[in-house]
Amino acid sequence: MNNCSTLKRRSPIFRKFSNIVMNCFCLLSITLALFAMYSILVTVWQHGSDALTWEFLTEPSKPYGEENAGIANALLGTLYMSLGAALMAVIPAMAAGIWLAEFGKNNKIATILRFCGNVLMGIPSIIIGLFVYVLIVIPAGHFSGWAGAIALSIIMFPVIMRTTEDSINMVPDTLRESALALGMTRMRATLSIVSRSAKNGLITGVLLSLARVSGETAPLLFTALFADVYPNHFFEQPTASIPVLINEYTNNSPFEAMHNMGWGAALVIALVILAINILTRIIFHENKH
Repeated sequence: MNNCSTLKRRSPIFRKFSNIVMNCFCLLSITLALFAMYSILVTVWQHGSDALTWEFLTEPSKPYGEENAGIANALLGTLYMSLGAALMAVIPAMAAGIWLAEFGKNNKIATILRFCGNVLMGIPSIIIGLFVYVLIVIPAGHFSGWAGAIALSIIMFPVIMRTTEDSINMVPDTLRESALALGMTRMRATLSIVSRSAKNGLITGVLLSLARVSGETAPLLFTALFADVYPNHFFEQPTASIPVLINEYTNNSPFEAMHNMGWGAALVIALVILAINILTRIIFHENKH
């Protein structure tokens, strides 16, 4: 009753003023976010555009002083490790998210799993890299792209799990009830009706996780390391990646030419991630029509 009386005492002028203030605050927040993104893209473009050549994209990295050095091996290494991580994490994480949303809403085990997922999302990635280093690298006796993919899959898992759960929870209960009324089992209704209705959110979760791991550096320093060769022996040798190449060329090299290549690699990965997000938006927009 007190809340209702408080709302009634508020004048229309006060409500209009509050609405204007909140709209201005939201507009300011969006402007700051867009300005930050624009500043980052412009800075990376100014420093890295000069390095973009055909040889830069098709030739492998080489020690300083050799001609026609590029980032092709790092691009392939990033692609291999990201795909390997996705193969290990996407299906189990989606299954866990679907179970949490559909079958474990009031389950104590589900509550524990949600808590563990939140904790795992907050763990620094360098700790995950150390964990995989002790678990995989030391027993194997060498760094490898496979170890890097395992570390990235651990980072991807909680992101996909929580976004899957949230996407499934947003599906109206009427769809579930309609499917069950037609004689479908609970599992079939979940996989055929509910999951298909939430596919945009599921794909978005996968893309978010891929965008996150594609820029991870710390775990790869302890697992995949770096090598100036193509990843022909993915399971047995150190594997180059774009984030580690950027770190090595911009922070650990005294040569200006290597700094320019690092900026060029940063521009490439930024454009790739931006293109993926734009294409996803376009595809989903066309499907809605």
